[in-house]
Amino acid sequence: MDKQTQRRLYGWLRGQSAHGRRWIGLSVVLGLLQGVLLVAQAWLLASLLHAFIIEQFSPDHALPQFAMLLGLMALRALVAYGREVASFRAGAMVRQTIRDLVLSRLTALGPAYIQQRPAGSWASLLLEQIEDMQDFFARYLPQMAIAVFIPLVILVAVFPVNWAAGLILLGTAPLIPLFMILVGVGAADANRRNFQALARLSGHFLDRLKGLRTLQLFLRASAEGKVIEQASEDFRERTMEVLRLAFLSTAVLEFFAAVSVALVAVYFGFSYIGHLNFGHYGTSVTLFTGLFVLFLAPEFYAPLRELGAHYHAKAQAIGAAEQLLAFLEAEVSEPASGTTPFDASAPIAIDACDLQVLSADGTVLVGPLSFSVAAGSQTALVGVSGAGKSSLINALLGFMPYKGSLKVNGAELSELDMVQWRRQVGWLSQNPQLLSVSVRDNLRLAAPDANDSQLEQALKKAHAWEFVAAKGLDYPLGDGASGLSVGQAQRIALARTLLKPTWLMVLDEPTASLDRASEQSVMAGLAELVCRQTLVMITHRLEQLEAMDQILVLEQGKLVEQGNWRTLQRSNGAFVRLLSQRDGGDLDA
Repeated sequence: MDKQTQRRLYGWLRGQSAHGRRWIGLSVVLGLLQGVLLVAQAWLLASLLHAFIIEQFSPDHALPQFAMLLGLMALRALVAYGREVASFRAGAMVRQTIRDLVLSRLTALGPAYIQQRPAGSWASLLLEQIEDMQDFFARYLPQMAIAVFIPLVILVAVFPVNWAAGLILLGTAPLIPLFMILVGVGAADANRRNFQALARLSGHFLDRLKGLRTLQLFLRASAEGKVIEQASEDFRERTMEVLRLAFLSTAVLEFFAAVSVALVAVYFGFSYIGHLNFGHYGTSVTLFTGLFVLFLAPEFYAPLRELGAHYHAKAQAIGAAEQLLAFLEAEVSEPASGTTPFDASAPIAIDACDLQVLSADGTVLVGPLSFSVAAGSQTALVGVSGAGKSSLINALLGFMPYKGSLKVNGAELSELDMVQWRRQVGWLSQNPQLLSVSVRDNLRLAAPDANDSQLEQALKKAHAWEFVAAKGLDYPLGDGASGLSVGQAQRIALARTLLKPTWLMVLDEPTASLDRASEQSVMAGLAELVCRQTLVMITHRLEQLEAMDQILVLEQGKLVEQGNWRTLQRSNGAFVRLLSQRDGGDLDA
């Protein structure tokens, strides 16, 4: 990573800190207060020791000073606690803001874009990488200010007492940040490589875990296990590289801090035995002076050492920010979302004119297409896999950008409020997503206020009540609807769709994974639903096409034929070729 890129990423991180500015400011103020209390505590402790050792004071005369010392220690502990709380709040607030930015961006890009990368990669971006920015905002940024203010406070206290000790502190102070920078030059690159390895490992592992059954059936489980082992080893090596840099920087900083404190101690040692006679403004060097400066000397370097210890947090945050900022600033075509309200009170009509569906990078996936879907009609999209059917459906749902015109009830889709538009759309896919909650909670995604009676009616219409009643509405579904067969999961998803009052039903091969009995049950439930709605369905099943009002035949992203069953059969075109290639009634065979 070049320096210009590092500066740009660091600038972006500093800009995000504005979201936690109040807590960062409070952390700095409390840190400065810690420094003031530290000077007062050192002054009081040095005075007590000087009085006991040199002036032979009895402990009885120093009870008020002891009480003040205990009070200062308690107050420092309280201020330190407050600073920790403020720092954590600052990091948490900024992380939440960044996470909201990523989620908003993902929501805007839609599921079609999200599917281009493994789920594990998105999880790594949202969780590990953003989480690893915590110390940058909570520790590093406040410590940058504290590392300036506290040494200044100590210098202001030391110079009036002994200017030579003050010069030693002032002269040795730059050594620590200098070597901190030298050691941390490669830390950002190491962290960047570490995050890239983590993203690859997360995505690779999750994909193989989901496909374990397939891997076992093809006897590839052992081979893929070795691939994961290699990816894990790569991640381990990169993590150890980061840790080596962190420990090296800490050791170097501790060494130079110890050398600097030793110089102060040597100066006072030679002053006490009479070999050095300067720095004390013409008066003798007292025990109080030596103790006071030596108490403060380690604390003078402590903020700088702490800044050095947190320096790897900066490198870690810059490494994490590279992929994050690349995603947030990527020039991709987002699905349009306007502000025009949409509230249908009747079945929806669809009109497309020179419609081109685009990918995120602007590539034309489908089109140009021109067609119409009458309100209350049933339209089927057919074609071999890769013809563009799902892309067209994604554009209709508002999940993919498009050019040309795509109107619903006379209003341009890209100008509509997508939230209101999707309220009018019922959606059922060939692989329905059921969450890892109860059957009841899955159904109530469509109707949060639905009672058990309404849920039962929907399940009966979907021919799903019999097996749900045996398990109960509170039956917990596992990940990926484990515990249910594919047909059962499809019928629960159909029941959920039935609960949502809509005027347009969009189906993407809803029976592709079902046996004939399950398919008949699902289609029977759909027949009751779509009698009062507009239906657009992707299907490969032969027997589902004869009842359609219109069939749109797609081939390599183009609309090559359209009409009803009889019209297309007589045309002896692409549709007839598809029928001739069918196997068991399936057009995609």
